[in-house]
Amino acid sequence: MNPSTTLRRHLTPAQINIYFSIVCFFSPPVLGSLVSIAFNAGGVWSAMLVAAKRRRLNIDRPMLAVTAAIYAYCAAMVLASIVNGTLAADLRFFLPLITFLLFPLSYSTWSITEKTALARIAILASTAACFGALAMAVFQSHRLGVRAEGGAGNPIVFATVTCLAAMTCLAGALSGIEKRWKLLVLAAIAGAMAIVYSGSRMIWVAVPIAGIVVLLINRRRFTGASVARFVAIGVVVALVIAAIGSRVILDRADFLVSDWDALNANGDHSTALGLRVAMWEIGFAAFREMPIFGHGISASRALMKHGLQDQFGLQQGFSHFHNGFLTALVEAGLLGALALASIFVVAARNAARMLRRSADPVERFGATMILVAVITYLTGGMAGILVGHDILDATLMVFLISGTYLASGRTIEPTGKSAPTMAPGPSPQP
Repeated sequence: MNPSTTLRRHLTPAQINIYFSIVCFFSPPVLGSLVSIAFNAGGVWSAMLVAAKRRRLNIDRPMLAVTAAIYAYCAAMVLASIVNGTLAADLRFFLPLITFLLFPLSYSTWSITEKTALARIAILASTAACFGALAMAVFQSHRLGVRAEGGAGNPIVFATVTCLAAMTCLAGALSGIEKRWKLLVLAAIAGAMAIVYSGSRMIWVAVPIAGIVVLLINRRRFTGASVARFVAIGVVVALVIAAIGSRVILDRADFLVSDWDALNANGDHSTALGLRVAMWEIGFAAFREMPIFGHGISASRALMKHGLQDQFGLQQGFSHFHNGFLTALVEAGLLGALALASIFVVAARNAARMLRRSADPVERFGATMILVAVITYLTGGMAGILVGHDILDATLMVFLISGTYLASGRTIEPTGKSAPTMAPGPSPQP
């Protein structure tokens, strides 16, 4: 048989989706920007398939609500540039919006994958990602002497996507979808340790919040005694992780205290904390100048650069104000910030509604993925970047698409015909 014929028979649309899903869930902590390349390439391919009528848009109410919120945010960003007359200058900054615009197209192509199979792929790929993240974090911290940044190239981004992977493992272990729960728990612990090595303090806050939410969602699977035992085990594990990462934790705590002292005693804004305070002051002042439509992307960056130089004597510039919603307020005003917030509100509402209505483990797992993403991004985005980074944007879309599909979507055949979603069966064992 012709090798190319054999390859075509093996690489069916469903099989391609499996490989694509593995890359999307494994790569963020370990291979960094590969997730962005893969997701955007997959989205463009999905658009071509829809245009060629080899796929049709899989439209359901939850997906449509998230799509409307995402498109409203993109429209607000463009409108801000039009109002401020900076459209030509901002064009190159609109490229990241393509990742968001691909949401409904990628959703439609992902919908040909059987739900239980996709859930298991997300869990097992995240398991591998957590172990890989820990290996890279240990090497970078102990051998290179730097904050762990994995393959993401940035400690905060690395911590954010690793948190998503760790919580996916924990949710998978508690949901019963994948029977090898001990392996998943170990992977979640490995991911948590990698996050400690990253030194990203806001994600340190996100981990216990997300973990408690995952436990509460799956509380029906435990009796009162098992919940108490699980909590006790969790406390012990947290103490062990803290002991192993005590040097990093103490160093980051010392930095925070020294930064605080330098800011209050000497007005020093050159530290990490001082820079954030300076950017927040500049950002709020800029928002008050243009509260409705904002200044546009390029103008807001110039405002920050000049503000740091003129007000604080700092020769530095950043692409964001180290607060996701403040960045949106300055760039696109109230319209942009409200549209950005609506993405997370709508997604969380969809998830909460499904958790109230459904006892299906796959659907509840999908809703859990959404809530974990919302918690992680909002917590990290309070003192860092929320959207506008290629890895974070692509990973957010991966979790919103797969979570929404698993929670409430319908499965369609590759030709675009509707097909009933298969009921989840027992997890096959290799």
